[in-house]
Amino acid sequence: MNTIVLKNMAFYGYHGNLTSEKEQGQRFFVDVEVKVDLSRAGQTDNLEDSINYVEIYELVESIVTGESRNLLERVGALIADAIEGRYEQIVGVSVTVRKPSVPIAGILDYVAVVTTRGTM
Repeated sequence: MNTIVLKNMAFYGYHGNLTSEKEQGQRFFVDVEVKVDLSRAGQTDNLEDSINYVEIYELVESIVTGESRNLLERVGALIADAIEGRYEQIVGVSVTVRKPSVPIAGILDYVAVVTTRGTM
């Protein structure tokens, strides 16, 4: 088994429950891990036998910068489902969506939601 990792992708989006979050927007950070058998790609050195991580990046970008959502849970679910739907050979996918600027009266680095599908 192999794991493809895209770490700390940054995008500007308009997600949140508050009107100010939807109007002003902010940066969101996303990590994706995809579990898949890439033994054939390791032998052939051919992209067609692998998972194109450029496509995964573009898929994530389109969701995070696209339509405004209320919840990080929804953003993560859309990403995980889109990746799973695009590549049938995937065994599992894990998506972490981090939001650094949250309306909480306290000190914290960020809030994150982790969405997992399949076996990780």
